[in-house]
Amino acid sequence: MADPRFYDNRGPFRLSEILRVAQIEDDSTNEAGDQVHDVAALDCAGPLQLTFCDQRKGTGPVLTDAGWCIIGLNGSGEGANRTTFLRAKSAQSSFAAVARMFYPDCESCLVPQDGPVHPSARLGTGVTLSPGVVIGAHAEIGDGTRIGPNATIGRGVAIGRACEIGAQTVLGFAYVGDEVVIQPGAVIGASGFGFSAGPRGHTKIPQLGRVILQDRVEIGANSTVDRAALGDTVIGEGTKIDNLVQIGHNTRVGRHCVIAGQVGISGSVTLGDFVALGGMAGIADHVTIGDRARLAGLTGVAHDLEGGRDYGGIPARPIREWHRQMAYLSRVARGDIKRR
Repeated sequence: MADPRFYDNRGPFRLSEILRVAQIEDDSTNEAGDQVHDVAALDCAGPLQLTFCDQRKGTGPVLTDAGWCIIGLNGSGEGANRTTFLRAKSAQSSFAAVARMFYPDCESCLVPQDGPVHPSARLGTGVTLSPGVVIGAHAEIGDGTRIGPNATIGRGVAIGRACEIGAQTVLGFAYVGDEVVIQPGAVIGASGFGFSAGPRGHTKIPQLGRVILQDRVEIGANSTVDRAALGDTVIGEGTKIDNLVQIGHNTRVGRHCVIAGQVGISGSVTLGDFVALGGMAGIADHVTIGDRARLAGLTGVAHDLEGGRDYGGIPARPIREWHRQMAYLSRVARGDIKRR
């Protein structure tokens, strides 16, 4: 479910209203008068909440405790006895429409206020605010934190002690630990890149999650960390991120990782602890990279990688194998080896 510090839930709604908005014609349920209290992710939804799943038939039961689950026309429809499955032409699109019912204002991290610092914000001792700083409702700033000129701190954001927040940064929908450094121009908590494709174009899927920056994280200038769709995008303790890095929604970065400039990490990626990514490396969505793996610059990752090894190339492979292949191709190009 969405964190009430950041999002205002307009529910509950009757199931009949939800079916109409989601364009679901389902005569199999006799519960149209029941009330749905919230939307939530598949793995954490409860009996009063609605979720969705794109899983197809033959892939096993849907593992959720949700009261209602939207699935596709070819969805499994198998799961817990207490879950009611609702069939839709597009589970993603229908869920997006329902999520907008509950959270129509989910894109805004600020609410109207009379002054630059909302009266409900709480500032610790020794906090430094430079000219032009805006702090939203119920935000919390820890002791000794310094915030640079024209930075924006959204409603509900909590920042720990002794942090350095650079000029022109934007923080929304986020919890920030102690001794975190965010360089100028970084954006933390922007909307994740989630859309459902349809015949009329692309429909935005409301992003209702958070960003969590643990202690002693550093974020480079003009880097971005997108908030999760449902759940958390997490940057682990002690991780250092260079300039111009993009981290997609629902990604989990482990502790003490090093990520060089212009790296692009797609959504729902998992990095283990002490992972090192060279400049301009790219990682596809839903990939897992094990502890202490190291990627050379410009490496492209499209599948899971075992930890404790070095990788390079596109697609990524063990670095010695990549070096041998590149040496062989170079010899072929020079004519040292005749082509067959």
